[in-house]
Amino acid sequence: MDSAVLLDLLGNENRRRILRLLSHKPCYVTEISEYLGVSPKAVIDHLRKLEDAGLVESRTDDQRRKYFHISRNLRLEVNVSPYGFGAKSAYPANPSLDMTGRCPHLTLDADLCEPDDGGEDVTELADELARLEELENELSLAKRWVHGRMTDVLDRLNEKVGAEADSRFYADVLAAIARGKRTPREIDGDVDAPPEAIESALGTLADRGLVVERNGRWRLR
Repeated sequence: MDSAVLLDLLGNENRRRILRLLSHKPCYVTEISEYLGVSPKAVIDHLRKLEDAGLVESRTDDQRRKYFHISRNLRLEVNVSPYGFGAKSAYPANPSLDMTGRCPHLTLDADLCEPDDGGEDVTELADELARLEELENELSLAKRWVHGRMTDVLDRLNEKVGAEADSRFYADVLAAIARGKRTPREIDGDVDAPPEAIESALGTLADRGLVVERNGRWRLR
């Protein structure tokens, strides 16, 4: 789902409260109406928008009462800093995905990376849930640390580059060169900017003594 659409959808407090309620149990319209303190008509309108977005589904019981429940697992992340704004949404990875070779900076318990064959008991499942919740908290803290360090590094790069209007763009060009991109075309593939903008940035960085060009290939000075 497009993150901008999701942000607009969740910008409404009542829709957020509906999802919070449905995360505990399926509910019918009257229950939701009483919980929110709004009319059933307003609840139906919110549910329709959540259904259209694919976040909520409904089922009808034997008494023909329609129950609503959350239909999918979705994660939304928003990043706001002096150097950029972005939002992204993602669905959970396949449980069989091998994470051991994908996170070189993170040590994962191999037991947490292997789906069980279904033979575990309740105690084992509870233990696994506790370990996963602990890992989730550690990852959240690590992401906050990385975000803070990135802002700090960009602050210091900004002091070196001195290009206040496009500081993040110049920092991205420098980072692309640090990753081994040597030609404007290679840098363009990393930075996703027009070739003329890359050329202009390289000229500015060269004038400030930060990069050097030899035979059409750029390196950090």
